[in-house]
Amino acid sequence: MMRPLQISAETAQKLAKSLNMPLEQIMHMPQHILLAKLAEAEAAEKKEQEEKQ
Repeated sequence: MMRPLQISAETAQKLAKSLNMPLEQIMHMPQHILLAKLAEAEAAEKKEQEEKQ
C-alpha cells in the first residue's frame, strides 16, 4: 500500500484548488501522477499568459 503524500494541509489545499480536484483525491494520488498534473497545469498557465501578450 502506498503512503499518503508528505505535504502540508495548506499545500494540499492549494493543489486541489489549482488542479480543480477534491482534496481527498490529491492526498491519495501517486506522487508521479501529481507531478505530471502540476506540469500540465503550469504549461497551460504559461501558454495562457503568452496568448495574452
